[in-house]
Formats: sequence, C-alpha cells, structure tokens
Amino acid sequence: MEQLIPPHGSRLVNRLAPAERVDELLERARGLPSVRLSPRDLSDLELIAVGAFSPLEGFMNSRQYRSVVEDMRLPDGLAWSMPITLSCRRDEAQQLRDGQEVALASYEGEAVGVMELEERFDYGKEAEAEAVYRTKDPAHPGVASLYAQGEVLLGGRVTLLRRQKHTDFPQHRRDPAETRAEFRRRGWRTVVAFQTRNPVHRAHEYIQKCALEIVDGLLLHPIVGETKEGDIPADIRMRCYEVLLEGYYPNDRVLLSVLPTAMRYAGPREAIFHALVRKNYGCSHLIVGRDHAGVGNYYGTYDAQRIFDEFSPGELGMTPMFFEHTFFCRTCGAMASSKTCPHGADDHIVFSGTRVREMLVAGEPLPSEFTRPEVARALQEWAKSNS
Repeated sequence: MEQLIPPHGSRLVNRLAPAERVDELLERARGLPSVRLSPRDLSDLELIAVGAFSPLEGFMNSRQYRSVVEDMRLPDGLAWSMPITLSCRRDEAQQLRDGQEVALASYEGEAVGVMELEERFDYGKEAEAEAVYRTKDPAHPGVASLYAQGEVLLGGRVTLLRRQKHTDFPQHRRDPAETRAEFRRRGWRTVVAFQTRNPVHRAHEYIQKCALEIVDGLLLHPIVGETKEGDIPADIRMRCYEVLLEGYYPNDRVLLSVLPTAMRYAGPREAIFHALVRKNYGCSHLIVGRDHAGVGNYYGTYDAQRIFDEFSPGELGMTPMFFEHTFFCRTCGAMASSKTCPHGADDHIVFSGTRVREMLVAGEPLPSEFTRPEVARALQEWAKSNS
C-alpha cells in the first residue's frame, strides 16, 4: 500500500516517450518546425517529463500562466507558484501554427522532444517580474533572466524523446519515481527535504538534524542547474556533502540526490515551488530557513515562511518546517538560535557567505564553528586551485 505522500495533483506525470517508439518519433521530429531550448528550458522539459513538476504536462498555456502569475494557483485551483514557460522570438513564433507539432531542440540543434503547440501568446515581462519576483529591477538575477526571454510564449503538452547525457553526479541522479522507490525500500513514510545552492555548513547541519529528529528520513536535494555568477560550483558543493555524510550522519536515514533545475531566486514564491517539487519526489516536509531562495536585499528575512500563510491548511499537501537564523554561541558551546539561546550577539559567531568567500580567497582557515574540518578542506582545496 502507498505510504508516501501522493504527488501534487495525485498523479505523477510521465511524458517520456516509450523506448520502442523513440527512433520513430525522432525521425518524425526531424521534419517538424523546430524551437531551440536554452539550458534552463531543457532542464524544465526533463523535469516536466519525469513528473517533478506534476501536475504540469507541458509548458504553460496562457490560462495557466496568467492564473499562476496572478493567483499562485492553476486554473483548477491547485496551488502552483512559479510560471513554467517556453519563450521564443516573435519572428520565430510567426513561423508556427497553433495546433501543430513542434520539435524541441537542444542549443546544438539536436531534437530532444516534441510539443503539441496549443497556443502562442504575448505576456508582460514587467508584470510577471513584479508579481513573481516582487521587483522589476534588472539587477535581480531572476528578473534579468526573464527580461532576456523572447517576446512570445509557447504553450502545450510535451513529450521527451532524448534525455541529456549527464556525466556529473551519476550516482546521485534520481527521478521522482526513483526517490519514491528508494524511500519505500527504506521504509520511510515521512521525509524532509533540504534545499540549498550553497556549500553546507554547521547551521545547515544543525537544522537538518533537528528536522531528522521528527521524520523518518532526510533528502538532501541540492540544486545543480543554473545558478548566478559567484555561487560556488555544484561539484564542490556536492563534494562538501559527500565528506560530511561520510562522518556525521546515519547513512540509513539520509539520501543525497541532486535536483537538476535552475535557481530562480524568487524568494517566497520559490519556497512554495520548492515545496511542491519536493512533494513530487516523495517528501512530506520541507525545511524553510531564513531568506529561502532569496538574493540581495529583495526579500524580508522570513518572507519565504510567511507566504505559506497565503494557502489554506492542506492546500499544499506537505508541511513546511520553519527555522530561524542559527549561529554558534561561545557561551552555550553549541549551535543555537534566538529561540534556544539567551546570550547576546557578542557571544554569537556568524559568518556571511561573502565573509566565507573572502577567507577562502585570502587562504585563511575556516573555523570549526562555521563548518566541519572535512568540508573546510574541500572548500580550501577548491579556492587554492582557482587562485
């Protein structure tokens, strides 16, 4: 009997072409008008196809798009906070017809999928930026990506014919059906996901282990898609997790797996999106800390927690776990937060990401109050090799 949380919308979408028809469908795709995908489009296509974005079966049509942008819900009322769209230039869109099949191609021009083109439609980039990112500032990385898109959106159901050939982290790549199968094999019913695009440190470890006291298992699910310039590369972040798991976590209660999607840096809206995507992977809970999916000073420290109040109980179908800013307290001699520590700021050791990068560049050792020595070594080796 299914013991895990059901996928969002109750069914795990599968838009992968049957193996026995792939060659036939690829041959047919070569004769279709074609749209080239950006790396982010390509990762979205794959995640739609494997069910990570359930209940979506394709890139959003105009009704879905406007409903999500304006109300954070699909037209049927199901919660969904981020537009998942495919754009193209206006001159490209004019060469297509609503109702026809369109080949979806990689940047190199190789057919990877097919779209049943439902419609082409105009959209307002500034209106989307204001609603989704809470700013129209082109310096915001998510807004910059939005402004760089084509002028027309293409909506319709997709079929993935050929998956990307990933050579990085092969042992940590699992589709939603695979994480769900692994959770069942381990006997987990409640699973908490941890989302990060940054190297793991003691504050992360503290809140992960607090959450692990409550649920059956922990899915460490770092994003390895596109991130902004200045973020530490995915392979280094993954190495940090691997060395940490070797010595400080119970192996039978933690699963490390990657999420190959792009960061949107949409703060509160992206927190909801991360929750729903992890629900599709089989998680019942999501850790939401300070400034989840934020960037710069565009969002309040706990805006990504407050947005959950905009949904009725049970509407999301999974449970957020809210954590406040954590730090190492010299007097307590341990990790703590304002909820558990009575001491003042002078006793608290806090390291910003900027300060950590400065220390790495300068060759300064990272203190044990910030991160485990094995993680520090991995970061220092990377910094030294890039100096």
